[in-house]
Amino acid sequence: MVTPLTLVVDGRRGLRLDVFVAAHLTPEYSRSQVARMIKAGLVKINLRPADPSTTVRPGDQVEITPPSPIEPGEPAGRSVQSREIPDIPIIHADEEIVAVNKPAGMVVHAAPGSHGPTLVDALLKRFPELATMAEPGGVMRPGIVHRLDKDTSGVMIVARTPFARASLSRQFKDRTVRKIYLALVRGIVARDEFTISSPLGRHPTDRKKISTRSRSPREAVTRITVLRRLPSGVQDKYASTLIRAIPATGRTHQIRVHLASMGHPCLGDSVYGKGGAESTPFRRQALHALRLEIEHPRTGVRLSFTALPPEDFIAFFAQREIPSDPAEMIRWVAMSG
Repeated sequence: MVTPLTLVVDGRRGLRLDVFVAAHLTPEYSRSQVARMIKAGLVKINLRPADPSTTVRPGDQVEITPPSPIEPGEPAGRSVQSREIPDIPIIHADEEIVAVNKPAGMVVHAAPGSHGPTLVDALLKRFPELATMAEPGGVMRPGIVHRLDKDTSGVMIVARTPFARASLSRQFKDRTVRKIYLALVRGIVARDEFTISSPLGRHPTDRKKISTRSRSPREAVTRITVLRRLPSGVQDKYASTLIRAIPATGRTHQIRVHLASMGHPCLGDSVYGKGGAESTPFRRQALHALRLEIEHPRTGVRLSFTALPPEDFIAFFAQREIPSDPAEMIRWVAMSG
């Protein structure tokens, strides 16, 4: 028999019942599972059944009767068990913000068609109080103010308070956040420095892709600096170029599409690169968010966070006489161009 759990609502106002309950049951139960529990009458407010959208108030008693544990062979649903969620590298954490180094292969938050642990799952495991940071309408993307593609690695900033979320969102909107990416692209890029200013939007026929030929494009600007040209040879079937990319705007897939549009897609990019990952040492697009600069929401001090490149980048560098020690490589990138 499952013992009911009784919680007393504290001073938080305006919180939906499903968000409040999910904050205490994450990660064992997803928010959709919590909503089903509420609709099934397993959650009550002051001994009375309620709807998932009901607003809880200070002093309310919320009684939760979790369903019995899933038996072997029974579908597990969308829930991700805590033991399955990997720990993520924390670059910085204070009362307002968290900076993390997102690994390649991890989506930022759950979406249709996504499977496995998300960055949000990992954040909630480490900082469970983030569950109270759901977006308006109860969307479970706590503290998320920007995103990286699933197979792009690197630094991300997360808000821990509503104040920080508002501040960071404003900084991204005002384009005062500086982002620096490393990318390995196919072919030899001729120019040393240049800017790509091709507007981007949804592909006219494939809605999952972004294109420079969209019917409703939006401004997109990326500054490119060549760091090292790597001719083809014994180690490489194709020539490649290591570049630094600084996006002035933040469109979906922006750097990947801009690079592909000039004939130099990221190595390993199975969506925008001809030949995909089969002919490169990368099993994903060779794109890494190296550095992120923001103003601290409370102090206003300009902060810079750096995410060490992952093993696939380091191994590639080490074999090609590119500084592979992380600290040395970061200094080299900062001074180049």
